[in-house]
Amino acid sequence: MPTNAERRANAQRDLQRTIEEREKNARKRGLLLILGSGLGVVLLVVAGVLAWRTLGSSDDTSNEAASPSTQIQGDGTTLPDGRAEALPATINCTYTPSGDASKPVEAPRSDGIDTTVQTVSMSMVTDRGPIGLTLNNAESPCTVNSFVSLASQGYFDGTTCHRLTSVPGSLEVLQCGDPSGNGTGGPGYQFADEFPRDQYADEDPALDFPVTYPRGTLAMANAGPGTNGSQFFIVYGDSQLPPRYTVFGTVDDTGLATVDAIAAAGTADGSQDGPPAEPVTITSVQLD
Repeated sequence: MPTNAERRANAQRDLQRTIEEREKNARKRGLLLILGSGLGVVLLVVAGVLAWRTLGSSDDTSNEAASPSTQIQGDGTTLPDGRAEALPATINCTYTPSGDASKPVEAPRSDGIDTTVQTVSMSMVTDRGPIGLTLNNAESPCTVNSFVSLASQGYFDGTTCHRLTSVPGSLEVLQCGDPSGNGTGGPGYQFADEFPRDQYADEDPALDFPVTYPRGTLAMANAGPGTNGSQFFIVYGDSQLPPRYTVFGTVDDTGLATVDAIAAAGTADGSQDGPPAEPVTITSVQLD
């Protein structure tokens, strides 16, 4: 009869295979979606958490029954409190060419990125109202460097927020940053995941279990590891996601009021996941 440890390992392998297959299928469809294949993976991950807790029964006293993540700050249900160690004063970033840019743009500079500036303040103006942003440069400097570079080149100007997801208690986000307007576009380059993903070891199973991305979080959408580009999402209601989505800032109260009004109108087809019923266009994103 299999031991509890063996059952846990088998369950984890099954979960990982399913996630990888769904992400592979999502990439084939050319979709840059949160969680790659959408809400189905959210439900799958939640099921995986329940399975993990069930298998971690009290009759197993081995070390394998301990929490799956022990090297990070936090309680395993929320994002890490911050970096375990501060970054060097300057770092180099890598922006790898990837496909065609949806809008002509130059890749950001990559050498000597300053991490000593803790935050960067920006204002995003939409036709539905202003959205104030505070970018966390000390935690995700390569992401902030890219976002500021794109904004300074007018990359976001005239683009739409193409996706609204509203599943209260699970996933409530507004996704923007694609000039093509359909969720397939990007800036012609991609870069590595940062905070909180880089606070976990590559083999840590906690990467596949959801934590709370709190209301007001600004994070990157992706189609798998290291595929960050220009698409980002604003969390307007506490959302459950694996810690694989780079957090690079927060949205102010005025901005959240703007997003709340957008969300209140729902999606164009009345579903929980689709284009906003009332189109949202970004007119500018500028440094304050």
